[in-house]
Amino acid sequence: MGGSLFTKYFVYLILFSLFFYSFAKFNEQESKALLALKAMFNDAFLHGNWTGIHCFKNDPPRWYGIQCVNGNVTGIILQGMSLQGIVNSDAFMKLPELTILSLNNNSISGNIMDFSSNHNLKDVDLSANSFSGTISTSLLSNSILESLQLQDNKLTGAIPPFNQSSLKVFNVSNNNLSGEIPKTPTLQSFNSTSFSKNPQLSGPPSSNPCNFSEKDSQTPSNDKDSPKSDFPKSFLILIVVAGLIGIISFTIFYCYNKARNREPVKKEEDDELEEYVVEEEEAKVERKADTGKDKVVVGGDQEKKGGLIFLVGEAGFELNDLLKASAEELGKGIFGNTYKAKLEGRTAVVVKRLRDLKPMSNEEFTKQLHMIASYKHANLLPILAYCYSKEEKLLVFKYAENGNLFNRIHGGVPSQKRIPFKWSSRLLVAKGVARALEYLHINTRWQGIVPHGNVKPSNILLDEEERVLVSDYGFSSLVAHPIVVQRMVSYKSPEYQTSKKISKKSDVWSYGCLLLELLTGRISVHSAPPGIKGVDLTSWVIRAVREEWTAEIFDPEISVQGSAGHGMLKLLQIAIHCCDKSPEKRPEMGEVVGQVENIRFVESENEEDSVDQSFTDESISTNASR
Repeated sequence: MGGSLFTKYFVYLILFSLFFYSFAKFNEQESKALLALKAMFNDAFLHGNWTGIHCFKNDPPRWYGIQCVNGNVTGIILQGMSLQGIVNSDAFMKLPELTILSLNNNSISGNIMDFSSNHNLKDVDLSANSFSGTISTSLLSNSILESLQLQDNKLTGAIPPFNQSSLKVFNVSNNNLSGEIPKTPTLQSFNSTSFSKNPQLSGPPSSNPCNFSEKDSQTPSNDKDSPKSDFPKSFLILIVVAGLIGIISFTIFYCYNKARNREPVKKEEDDELEEYVVEEEEAKVERKADTGKDKVVVGGDQEKKGGLIFLVGEAGFELNDLLKASAEELGKGIFGNTYKAKLEGRTAVVVKRLRDLKPMSNEEFTKQLHMIASYKHANLLPILAYCYSKEEKLLVFKYAENGNLFNRIHGGVPSQKRIPFKWSSRLLVAKGVARALEYLHINTRWQGIVPHGNVKPSNILLDEEERVLVSDYGFSSLVAHPIVVQRMVSYKSPEYQTSKKISKKSDVWSYGCLLLELLTGRISVHSAPPGIKGVDLTSWVIRAVREEWTAEIFDPEISVQGSAGHGMLKLLQIAIHCCDKSPEKRPEMGEVVGQVENIRFVESENEEDSVDQSFTDESISTNASR
């Protein structure tokens, strides 16, 4: 009996060892394939991110752009990263579970890869790259292919006869494809836009007519019976020589007449130039007399001074003044380090030294920045000036005397005495941030980018009058996409973690997390600075509500204010609603503003009363259960 039991366990052990070995071997093959892909791209971000284990069981993927199921790579999504390099034809042969491949909007070259081993592939998007050669016929054997997008490349040759009934999206436009489009039912079901901008492509459903046969398309110049072959070559030479003589004669005549008329014209131009210079000098003297400073107006309210473009106010200092000023580092943000610069005889300003920007020309950067600067709201921190050059990329802001919300809640500056943060001040912060976000959501001009994207306490500033100022809005349009995804708060929302989607509702989720931090006095894991461990506030608060110890949620500094109880309860309800896992169930920012504005601050003679137990009422439990 004992021997048979031992034998049974031994067999199980052998089978488990063989399974584990095969899984590890398979995982190692995938890892090698991805590392080879990383070497082909030679991208700094991927070099730093694609390290260690890429997939493990059903844990979230460890590498950027990689999707995993049961420890196997099922998706590679590297879009708009300016990737370069030549991809080998066998790059994906060792990834048999691959279902999604999206490399669109990069600068990748080489031939279309061999997908004969990728039988599970459903979605291929290689558009907007520099792929050349013919379309790989290996895709013909894939019976579940649903989407193939190869537009905006340099592909040549004929279109393979795709006829999978599963194929619903197909686009090969803007290439150099040739020949007649195959008359398979699948290809004929797509409209002409799927084949447009291929001049040598013919036949329906394209708009180009069928090509003539090769015999008909031959030119008659090689035909011995052609009249051109009987045309005397000497006569052709005579015509060419006569034409050259005529051109030379006309050129000499034209130059002679122009030389005769040049002096009076040149004298007139010199007189005009001299008059212009005199006027400019007089205008410069007048400007110096009026202001004592030489400033150059570049249009509207903008002024350029020593490399700085001023967007708000007058040009009272130059770039060199900033670089020479005494500086105090305020923090290291995702867009760059920030410094407090104290200029002699002026109020302090904040200088943000930008980094990790996406590749942009000066004109593109200026356009994006002016779009950000066009937002005008009492609760938005305006950009005073900027500099964009090879050496420096700077943004200049007004200095907020009372620091940021993170330090106000958590006392993050040891050298400064902590200012009490009562309920009334926290409510004003909630209202100010809500108003700013509503304005951004209504007036957003970016497609596919959340209006703010990085709502967190360190980006909420308080000036000398305790006015709330939201900063770092719209910057996701300037920074490289991989950096945005890795570091911005909205990309940590539930919908991005599951489906890689963001929207205005991602901002709403971030705002809800901000409210929870305001109410609890705890640091959120989603916005914790580097080196500080945060708490998953959403899960913690919902658990507290369900287990009916809601009164312990609130920061002790405000929970002792008995008159604040009703308002804190209402704000908690709003926060839980904003943090709903489903974006569709979250409110719009306009609705949030209305709810927050309805919360009234009621002063009490005895602010040290404990919070009553009404925090465990059913309305909160209902919201939390969702």
